[in-house]
Amino acid sequence: MPIVHGFDAPDRFVAGTVGEPGARTFFLQAREGARLVTVALEKQQVAALAERVDELLDEVMNDAETRGLVPAVAPLDLEDDDPLDVPIEEEFRAGTMTLSWDPQAERVVIEVFPMGEELVGIADAEEEVPEEAEPSAVFVVRLDAAKARAFVQRSTRVIGAGRPSCPFCGQPVDPDGHLCVRANGFRRRDPV
Repeated sequence: MPIVHGFDAPDRFVAGTVGEPGARTFFLQAREGARLVTVALEKQQVAALAERVDELLDEVMNDAETRGLVPAVAPLDLEDDDPLDVPIEEEFRAGTMTLSWDPQAERVVIEVFPMGEELVGIADAEEEVPEEAEPSAVFVVRLDAAKARAFVQRSTRVIGAGRPSCPFCGQPVDPDGHLCVRANGFRRRDPV
């Protein structure tokens, strides 16, 4: 039986980082009252999740069967620029994530499973039929449409707050510059 870190309409659900651009660690964090769960993940996972949540909300917004209001943009009163809540204690590193829409509750459902536990079944070397395997943990967050849009908005800002891109090669520029392949290996210091 997996440990389920479930949040139905949490007080806060955000993506955030710890560290300097170029060496940041990304986290998903949910808080409900005094209960806090933090899951580590990659920048690309945050970007993919935010993009897919936004696409899902657009689909639901245009669906004639949707009864409730799905905002096209995040409401101003839900804007969240605060740092991650402390203590930041990683429950696990994210692997597979699933995303769905619960039409009865009108909520976005995000499930995050630990890295390395992506397989549904594990094949035993002696048996042909795979055994069903359960993950050790799952992080489940259910958000209304407005809070989901706010998650997307903040995630986009967090991703964009990294190192600037080189205008020549598109690679990230560190504070001490980078070796630009389009400038024949000359060190570029600023994203002109």
